[in-house]
Amino acid sequence: MQSFLEFIVKGLVDHPEEATITPTERKVKIKGKVSDEEHCVIVYQLKLHPSDMGKIIGRHGNTINAIRALLQVGSAKQGIRCALEVVEDAAKSKECSAGGDD
Repeated sequence: MQSFLEFIVKGLVDHPEEATITPTERKVKIKGKVSDEEHCVIVYQLKLHPSDMGKIIGRHGNTINAIRALLQVGSAKQGIRCALEVVEDAAKSKECSAGGDD
C-alpha cells in the first residue's frame, strides 16, 4: 500500500523528492454492536513540501478524501485497515513563509 500511495502522491506534487510516507502501526478500539474490538491499523504519515499541501488536500478536501478512499478500498481487499494523515513540517513551513521557496 505504501508504494501505491507514493505513486499517487508523487504524481500530484511539484516537489516529489520531498514527499515521504512513513507507516506506523497503531491499535485502535472499534465499537461493535456486541462488544468492543481492538484492531491494528497502519497509519501512513505523509510529509510534503509546504507548497504542495494545497495540491494534496484539494478544494474542500476532495483530493485527500479521494486518496483516502482508494487506500481504504485497496487495504480492505488485502484484509487490513489503513489510514492516511498529512503531517505539516513546522520547520519547512517557516522557511517557505520566510521566502526560502524556489
